[in-house]
Amino acid sequence: MTSPSSDHPSLLEIRGLTKIFAGSFRALDRVDFTVRAGEIHALLGENGAGKSTLIKAVTGIHAPDGGEIRLAGQEIRPSNAEEALVAGIATVYQEVALLPNLSVAQNLFLGRQPTRFGLVREREMRRRASELLQGFGLDIDVSAPLGDYSVAVQHIAAIARAVDLSARVLILDEPTASLDAHEVEVLFAVMRQLRERGIGIVFVSHFLDQVYRICDRITVLRNGCLVGERLVAELPRGDLVRMMLGRELAEVEAEKAAPMQSRAGPSLFEAENVGKRGLVEPFDLDLRAGEVVGLAGLLGSGRTETARLVFGADKADAGRIAVDGAVVRIASPRDAIRLGFGFCPEERKTEGIVADLTVRENIVLALQARRGWLHPLFRREQDEIADRFIKLLDIRPADPERPIGLLSGGNQQKALLARWLATEPRLLILDEPTRGIDVGAHAEIIRLIRRLCDEGLALLVVSSEIEEIVTYADRVIVLRDRNHIAVLEGEAVTVTGVVAAIADGDQDRKVA
Repeated sequence: MTSPSSDHPSLLEIRGLTKIFAGSFRALDRVDFTVRAGEIHALLGENGAGKSTLIKAVTGIHAPDGGEIRLAGQEIRPSNAEEALVAGIATVYQEVALLPNLSVAQNLFLGRQPTRFGLVREREMRRRASELLQGFGLDIDVSAPLGDYSVAVQHIAAIARAVDLSARVLILDEPTASLDAHEVEVLFAVMRQLRERGIGIVFVSHFLDQVYRICDRITVLRNGCLVGERLVAELPRGDLVRMMLGRELAEVEAEKAAPMQSRAGPSLFEAENVGKRGLVEPFDLDLRAGEVVGLAGLLGSGRTETARLVFGADKADAGRIAVDGAVVRIASPRDAIRLGFGFCPEERKTEGIVADLTVRENIVLALQARRGWLHPLFRREQDEIADRFIKLLDIRPADPERPIGLLSGGNQQKALLARWLATEPRLLILDEPTRGIDVGAHAEIIRLIRRLCDEGLALLVVSSEIEEIVTYADRVIVLRDRNHIAVLEGEAVTVTGVVAAIADGDQDRKVA
């Protein structure tokens, strides 16, 4: 792959772009970003880095609070996506914004159908659609509904429509997230073709292998700020991971709370070749009583997907699962709860708490579900359970009848933990247990994780905070691009070891 040289003309220039929400939160803080003609430019960063905000500012969805946007040297200020498209900037999202019930041809020419005497010229539209797609190497029946075709074909149709509308800059936001390996190759062939035509492409992805295969240049954002811009050919993967995570391999390792003596008891959960197409590749996983296993990796690596498969929130389409040595079927969360599993999801506001219910009602929810609605918890039992866990976890304010939606994020997280602890689980799955909470609540939850482990509970913890996860994990499973790529144990569980494994990613590597 040849990278466009720096003397290629700048097509999209962003200088000092700033976006402020809620009066003081800087989602973007004086960010510079340049896309050259005939270049595929990766825009990378973890959750909250500012990628989506930058795209929305460029395409007119958000009005910038500072900075300027220039296209081919001319300043533009689009106020909506249509104005951005007229200017020459188009975006194709992971969820294709076309109409699956209409034909391919109708989607390609929606709003600009060829007409005669006020009637749509269907035959002419199909002819033009066929010619347009053939230019992208796609020979399909354009009279068939778009929804009849694969996601890859739908993406190519969306790209073809954008290019035909004179897009000079094409933003592809996670276009490969739902594609298989062959479909990715088809899309990459189209992207290379567009690069040869001189179109500038912004490629947003969490798949580092794909970034290194298709992109010429990389820009990394973190916490709304520009970290740096580098040529792909000059950026080792380890350096890229450090840029994204804000970590330095030479920094002091986080100290362990206690010597890492093995606390693991007998095997509780075993997964063999378990996976789900499009979510995570088949993996093996062994969880033991009294052990903390961490799942680490960049955003989109398959961490949450692994946790959801273990809990049955997503149904595996391959593999075998055993609990206490006996093969079991976990096809839903109900099956997992019967087996003594609990799950605190990452998105606590949308997938965890029921905001309008009280703290008490939220805490007893899982226990009531396990017992069944024909065997209700009496109010006295509910009060006792809620009071016990409010005191145990120091949930504030200590009012069980307060709507949980009025509590802080940290106290909502503690109430979710209380919900599952009330079921006396054998395996507890925590997805980003300390994200978005204050320092005090953060420390309390870490202490609770250690105490639960000491009491014999098996814990599976998903976290993007590497310094945090190495302080309590007995083992860390490292994921990349939906694959389990390494297992770190004992003295190998360090910040340096995890970051190096994410960057290196030798398959099935076990380090003790």
